Amino acid sequence: MRRAAAAVALFVGLTAVTACGPDDPAPGSAAGPSGGAAAPPATASGTAPASGAASGAAPSKSAAPRPDGTITVAFAGDVHFEGRTQARLSVRAPEPALGPISRTLADADLSVLNLETAITGRGAPEPKTYTFRTSPKALSVLKESGVDVVSMANNHAVDFGADGLTDTLAAKDSSPIPVVGVGHNAKEAYAPYVTTVRGAKVAVVAASQVEDITNQKWRAGANKPGIASALDVPALVSAVQEAKRQAPVVLVYLHWGEEGKACPTGPQTAIAKKLAAAGATAVVGTHAHTMVGSGMLGGTYIGYGFGNFLWYGTSNYANSNETGVTTLTLTADGKVAGESFAPATIDDKGIPQPVTGAAADAALKRRDGLRGCAGLTPPPAAAR
Repeated sequence: MRRAAAAVALFVGLTAVTACGPDDPAPGSAAGPSGGAAAPPATASGTAPASGAASGAAPSKSAAPRPDGTITVAFAGDVHFEGRTQARLSVRAPEPALGPISRTLADADLSVLNLETAITGRGAPEPKTYTFRTSPKALSVLKESGVDVVSMANNHAVDFGADGLTDTLAAKDSSPIPVVGVGHNAKEAYAPYVTTVRGAKVAVVAASQVEDITNQKWRAGANKPGIASALDVPALVSAVQEAKRQAPVVLVYLHWGEEGKACPTGPQTAIAKKLAAAGATAVVGTHAHTMVGSGMLGGTYIGYGFGNFLWYGTSNYANSNETGVTTLTLTADGKVAGESFAPATIDDKGIPQPVTGAAADAALKRRDGLRGCAGLTPPPAAAR
């Protein structure tokens, strides 16, 4: 469409603006979301690169059901293509933009993370301390890194005002992978991406609980573009209930929590209980710039914070370079059958590098220790 083409053209010669909200640290079914353009075909059977593939191309993700009927879903944290990570937009095969840990994302039947930036080369920055933007290429390189679904329900999706939002939505409309949590109106922003993964029907919903200028000014409305807001609890609960009517497996990716705090907040625990009651299989998210506890709330998996992932700069928060990929094994009827965690650490280029051996054991022990203040029980371990 002309609008999408024009938006892409604006990025020729784009200079990155390294600038997070005022609360941020310094440097299958091809049914798309209703109310907007149809999402691209389900990526569960598409291709994703393996970090070690000589040609840079990975085998297709299998669409065949497993004998036990399970699927695997991988989650990672916040991604930026700013500052030291801007160059990741231009890496060449066989190296994926997200580095070696892309293998873990590609190995899962479905993978989801948060892209915390506007997609635009236009617009005036919002009146906040930090603002982020990137080019539409970010969506392509995430796909090449094994990512299947991107959430943009966060406090940086509209960092460059109305013009920036227009371009972001144009990029979404022409994206090679589904983008959830932002839309031309509330119906689209809250709508799930629904796909079939190895014979299992899956829906992905996203929203932001961060109380900031984005949630104040750029919350999607009936005839207003913007992000899906978790501050509108009835709207989000209704969205999850609708997703449950469409798919037994419902995944909710939220932007939530308090920066630098490794324990969940009251608003987090309150919304987690409501979404679990509404039928969510998993409620996960990011924003704290540090990992937060994860585990089971009854039959629902809760991941209160996956931390930074591909990160543009340094952070003053403790343990902010600790990260990894959390993979859930789920049954086709929406039950959690297992969890595994691939730990990583963010290097001086902002890239999540897998850790092994004693370092991995220590990272897993610290991560599991965060569950203590989260009020969650240990999840079942994934079969090896």
